[in-house]
Amino acid sequence: MKNLFLIAGIMFLSLNLSQAQLTVNQRIPLIGNDAPAFSAMSTNGQISFPDDFGNDWKVLFAHPRDFTPVCSSELLELAYHQNTFKELGAEILVVSSDKLESHLSWKTALEDITFKGREPVKIDFPLIEDSSFNIANSYGMLDSQTDIGQSIRGVFFIDPENKIRAFYFYPNEVGRSISEIKRTLVALQRNHTDQRALLPEGWKPGDDIMVSFLNPEEKSEVDKEKSDLYSLTWFMTYKRSANK
Repeated sequence: MKNLFLIAGIMFLSLNLSQAQLTVNQRIPLIGNDAPAFSAMSTNGQISFPDDFGNDWKVLFAHPRDFTPVCSSELLELAYHQNTFKELGAEILVVSSDKLESHLSWKTALEDITFKGREPVKIDFPLIEDSSFNIANSYGMLDSQTDIGQSIRGVFFIDPENKIRAFYFYPNEVGRSISEIKRTLVALQRNHTDQRALLPEGWKPGDDIMVSFLNPEEKSEVDKEKSDLYSLTWFMTYKRSANK
């Protein structure tokens, strides 16, 4: 019996040391860095990231555990908007540290829920197994302040060149806004096609953009009666939307 307790203690200590080592070595890939690659099993089969997703934008979601209430509400809302993300040329990937069997059970349960008065929806995007925490570690999402097996609820926006373009982390208690995630994606795409375009507070499609710099000809047109360019002050120049 003593031997059994000793073996169990050694295994627990090894797991703790392994997790601690991962946490110490991790770093968050910053904006402009290459998105870390990985291969893993998912509810849609084997995933090789980013190779399987070509030149699409990617939105990588991370959840600490399956069947958690806040995360479940987010996935239901994501599923409702998944076709909109496809229309925007973006792929959704969901990562959690639970096993694939748990992912499959969670997916089945979610697809049977009536959420916000809508009919149940099928989840097309993959739920990816990260029971080894390799993905969480490579994206800097291991939480050193909680129990083993906890990862931070992160969102990473990855462009067609597989560069990190934006990311943010949320606590377990507060749900992420899918509308804000879509808005951020569209804003990033707008800048990706025109790097002079700056997107001011609360920008959404159809709003005026800000301009990072002007050539001499454009400078001479600012604030003229029929010009698309106007300024609030010398360091805030806008271009009117074509829809106006």
